[in-house]
Amino acid sequence: MTTQPQPQPGILEIALYQGGASAIAGVDNVVKLSSNENPFGPSPAAIQAVRASAADLHRYPPTDHGNLRAAIGEAHGLDPDRIICGVGSDEVINWLCQAYAGPGDEVLHTEHGFSMYRISALGAGATPVAAPERERVTDVDALLDACTDRTRLVFIANPNNPTGTMIGGNELARLADGIPDRAILVLDGAYAEFVPGYDGGASLATDRPNVFMTRTFSKLYGLGGLRIGWGYGPRGIIDVLNRLRGPFNLSGTALAAAEAAIRDRSYTDRCLAENARLRVWLGEALAAVGVPSDVSHTNFILARFRDAADADACDAHLKRDGLIVRKVAGYGLPNCLRITVGDEPACRRVAASVAAFKGRAA
Repeated sequence: MTTQPQPQPGILEIALYQGGASAIAGVDNVVKLSSNENPFGPSPAAIQAVRASAADLHRYPPTDHGNLRAAIGEAHGLDPDRIICGVGSDEVINWLCQAYAGPGDEVLHTEHGFSMYRISALGAGATPVAAPERERVTDVDALLDACTDRTRLVFIANPNNPTGTMIGGNELARLADGIPDRAILVLDGAYAEFVPGYDGGASLATDRPNVFMTRTFSKLYGLGGLRIGWGYGPRGIIDVLNRLRGPFNLSGTALAAAEAAIRDRSYTDRCLAENARLRVWLGEALAAVGVPSDVSHTNFILARFRDAADADACDAHLKRDGLIVRKVAGYGLPNCLRITVGDEPACRRVAASVAAFKGRAA
């Protein structure tokens, strides 16, 4: 009798990732507001780059991502030799856990932090540890208190997903100063572009040997379907991660689209302006009908309801109106719904639907 092969410890503790839904059975004119996608789509320049790349689909892509790294470096004032590109920032997060954490080690994150931190830690055989937040905001003191001599990685998303909140540069520096000597502070900047004047932690990752930054093309740049992310940090860490990176992890199409997207600054400026305007409008419209939210620094709002039952009921009401938002009970926020800031018609539909739900509940 043969025994069933068993995976490495920790693998079966990983809950299968649930992406944002995109359809509702029996409902037409559906608007997807569950995955924080850019409602305006990718840059026309990126679309043209994708079309042009079709002629070279029989060719292997470049292995060093040199043109894209140069474009990223130019856009952000960073050394391209300290940049690595991955299949979304998820892949970069996974490399960090593979390279720097394993059995007996701990990977620290905030209680409402991005679920991939826990998943990647377990995949590497390490132990994920959640530190409490303070009113849905990263608590540096709680993170420092949770550090032990086994802590190898400390992940925080700033701004955070799914809360939309963030902490300032002084607090980030205090965290970097206070973590154990062998630990790396990873600043996940997936939503950094939505914060005027914020570098996502690039200056800390430039100056300190224990800080690393991750970024993505999936949010502002509208390229979630192509899966492109990048990381920046000390050359020693980049060298280690490149030893794990597959030689052809990004397609030629993805590389061309990302380079075109990051160079089309006028398009992203328009997207940012509309997001900022509509984010404020939607937050105020929901607050006016009794649905508060923290000030968001992202392209979504975390709407808070009386309790989990109220949030679930509103979610069902929104679905009947053809609006798909994200339930976040899996992030420890059962009384909340995460709502992507869509275009103006979508935001107005959400506001009207939630107002009707609250009126009915009253």
